[in-house]
Amino acid sequence: MTAWVVRRPGPMKTGPLEKVRLPVPEPATGEVLVRVEVCAVCRTDLHLAEGDLEPRRPGTVPGHEVVGRVVARGPGADLLEDGTRVGVAWLRSTCGTCRYCVRGAENLCPSSRYTGWDADGGYAEYLVAPQDFVYPLPGDQPADKLAPLLCAGIIGYRALVRAELPQGGRLGVYGFGASAHLTTQVALAQGATVHVMTRSGSARRLALELGAASANPADGAPPEPLDAAILFAPAGDLVPVALAALDRGGTLSVAGIHLTDIPPLVYQDHLFQERTLRSVTANTRADGHALLAFARLHPVRVTTVPYEFDQADRALSDLAADRVTGAAVLRIGD
Repeated sequence: MTAWVVRRPGPMKTGPLEKVRLPVPEPATGEVLVRVEVCAVCRTDLHLAEGDLEPRRPGTVPGHEVVGRVVARGPGADLLEDGTRVGVAWLRSTCGTCRYCVRGAENLCPSSRYTGWDADGGYAEYLVAPQDFVYPLPGDQPADKLAPLLCAGIIGYRALVRAELPQGGRLGVYGFGASAHLTTQVALAQGATVHVMTRSGSARRLALELGAASANPADGAPPEPLDAAILFAPAGDLVPVALAALDRGGTLSVAGIHLTDIPPLVYQDHLFQERTLRSVTANTRADGHALLAFARLHPVRVTTVPYEFDQADRALSDLAADRVTGAAVLRIGD
């Protein structure tokens, strides 16, 4: 099969991705083999390619927003029929027995493993995944509209939950890429007022089209105090900006897996009056099922930029240069 691997992590201009031929993987016990239709392109893939996220194995195939169909099953994999359309997301496996898993916080499991980081992901024609960690998907919807939900949607949903936005509250969104444009729609469907801060003019226009009450530059101030905020941009210097924009008792949720260094915080300006700063670490399967169920009841507009499979390196380069409005998607198979 054809696949892309991270051969030499570094800036995209140095060509960290390489297109190669690999054997089609065989599903192990409890695993399914998935023929990939589409894989969305996540900023985490970019962090892995550029070395911000240290590779855990050489020559890893990135990609963890995969839509495809089950074409083979390993021993004991009897939950899904061949031909079932499924989604393969970031969280690949957990131990299921540690104190975090037992209390419902499997995203914090010390033994957790991730698609496209610990195991080969979706920048390939095929991949294998544990049946317990894939999501059955409808077969009558476009694959490129489903794929971004599997990470951008799920992690944004968790970040929104972590932000503890009150009913009818005022939400600030910092950065407006794939995850933010989906999360904004979830918040609006829940009755929130959303203010977007992002450096991209095209992203600001999209935010207003989707129903945001305002859209300003990334370091700008929203027109009113915020009850909660989510930082999607991997820019630590926006943390004090977002905290200062919070009303009393507000919460800032940081959604990314990687963040540049945070400048010193001033207690009175950024944390006093019970403002809260929270991180987001991966997601649970419950988050995934909740987001997909919400999207069925409240369909979201998934804005995508399509790329052919042999343009994976270009897709990541465009993402690095902020040339993607919405979500980039790789069209891989039928």
